[in-house]
Amino acid sequence: MDMLLNGRLSRRSLLRAGTAAAAMVAMPAVLRAQTKELVVGGAAGHKPWVEQVVIPAFEKKYNCKVIFEGTRSLVNLEKMQKNKGSQYMSVVQMDDPVMILAVQEGLLDPLTPAKAPNLADLVPGSTHMDGMWANYLQPWLGVAYGKSTMKAPPASWAEMFDAKYKGRIIIPSLQNTEGLPALFVAGLLAGGSMEAVQKDTDAGFKKLAALKPNLLTIYTQQPQAYNLLEQGEAYMIGPAMSSYALERKAAGAPIDLAAPKEGVFAMPSGIAVIKGAPQAELAFAYVNEMLGADFQSKLAGPTFSLATNKAVPKPEGLGADVKIHQIDWANVAKQRNDWIKRWDREMAI
Repeated sequence: MDMLLNGRLSRRSLLRAGTAAAAMVAMPAVLRAQTKELVVGGAAGHKPWVEQVVIPAFEKKYNCKVIFEGTRSLVNLEKMQKNKGSQYMSVVQMDDPVMILAVQEGLLDPLTPAKAPNLADLVPGSTHMDGMWANYLQPWLGVAYGKSTMKAPPASWAEMFDAKYKGRIIIPSLQNTEGLPALFVAGLLAGGSMEAVQKDTDAGFKKLAALKPNLLTIYTQQPQAYNLLEQGEAYMIGPAMSSYALERKAAGAPIDLAAPKEGVFAMPSGIAVIKGAPQAELAFAYVNEMLGADFQSKLAGPTFSLATNKAVPKPEGLGADVKIHQIDWANVAKQRNDWIKRWDREMAI
């Protein structure tokens, strides 16, 4: 009855309605304040599996909201540099060479077993620079080959140097991260140890010169190279990234990826907590989950990568006894510019 008085709202009703309306307007703000938001910067290509696999499980477990910003590693580095002292991202997923630059600028908060207990369960070589970052996955590098042009998978990296493949081989440029192991494997074939050939690449460069007659092209863009492989113009691409080659195979391309007897190379997918992260506690929890066997067992298959947690077996098609070579990325950071200059002088075709 007091809602209407002579066809008008009563003063008491107006006050009550106003109070209720104010409460309804205020409620979303209160909810937003209670819901913690974790912003993660990563690779644009990772966005599908992060949003489909990682985020739903993490949000449910930690009652939070995760926002994934997908772009290139160097762009994420620039964001951290510009926001130093007032970061809005809390976690970053970047390639190891860019992680080194972030460490040099004091942009990362070290991982410790107390804050990320799953660090203790990682394979050797997965934690870097006293815990500044760790690898949660490792795409691997082998030799991609055309199933219509090769009678059998290449058993050794040395097959790329066989004269019968004149003009049929593709390698990545040294400007590409996946191109670096071409130099190291050449040194291995020349008789060096993995540790030695990463420090001194002279033997690798000299061995690579013998590969030049076999080269169809040296690529900087993967799609063009794989088009040549799938069309039968090229017979092999090496080193070739599992996350690209096996994705093409899964899509129906007549290619496959071989793990040569000398071993394959682990590529970096690094994860770290940003110094000054607005959600530091949640950030360390996110990193810890990404280093755990549960998440990695779900991600290794869809990303065609090696897990770094010891409890997760190697993916199908990669034998349990295959040797996994780790790359010394700190050494790469020191020497890469000089290597690229020599590459440009000696490897032009």
